[in-house]
Amino acid sequence: MKKVTIHTDGGCRGNPGPGGWAATLDYGGHHREISGGNPATTNNRMELQAAIEALGALKEECEIDFYTDSIYLKSGMTTWLATWKRNGWKTKSKKPVKNEDLWRRLDSLASKHIVNWHWLKGHNGHAGNERCDVLANMEMSKMEKEFTPAELRKKLAEFAAGNQ
Repeated sequence: MKKVTIHTDGGCRGNPGPGGWAATLDYGGHHREISGGNPATTNNRMELQAAIEALGALKEECEIDFYTDSIYLKSGMTTWLATWKRNGWKTKSKKPVKNEDLWRRLDSLASKHIVNWHWLKGHNGHAGNERCDVLANMEMSKMEKEFTPAELRKKLAEFAAGNQ
């Protein structure tokens, strides 16, 4: 089984706001970088999207050391997910799980692999995390250039209306 190291990061300018996600995948001597953005999203959605895209890029079952600076992502995958599924995608307080659509996709992708989830402190000199931060910020800048301020406001209003 191939052993892959993945680093991810996601964020947005404003929360919600224009967002970006990024991942690096390393296997043997191979290195791949992927990234993308969304004009209206949250930092947590971008963290989840980075993980989804990274796992989705793998072509076969792998053993993965997965590094994230998101406690939300790591805790969700290692602690909360089993309870949410057992409770019909409700939290302990019986509220719907936020970002359920992304959690379900991530759960499905992660189940195809052996994933060892690791949290690391962001902006702390860890090369993989720092590279993902740079790429995610580049994607945020792309969103800010691709859309006018008025278009971004409209996208944010649509996003807010859909997340009530």
